[in-house]
Amino acid sequence: MLTLTRKVGESVCIGDDIKIVVKEIKGKQVRLGIIAPADVYVCREELYLKIQSANVMATSTDVNILDSISGLFGSPPPSKPRRGGGTDAD
Repeated sequence: MLTLTRKVGESVCIGDDIKIVVKEIKGKQVRLGIIAPADVYVCREELYLKIQSANVMATSTDVNILDSISGLFGSPPPSKPRRGGGTDAD
């Protein structure tokens, strides 16, 4: 981790296109301004961690839930056997 000391109005550059500016210091709080391209996602860490956790939960599958709701849609129609040479033109 790089640790820097900056004063109000001073900045830190990350690469060629991200700039972090110290806007204000009040007590124990520091107000930052972040200049970054639109395609760079900038977010508070606590919000980022919540989003990441919600995404993990959304992609996990609970088999018990799937079993319990499968009856709501009825049985799938039986598949028809294909005739002939396997083309749809029959």
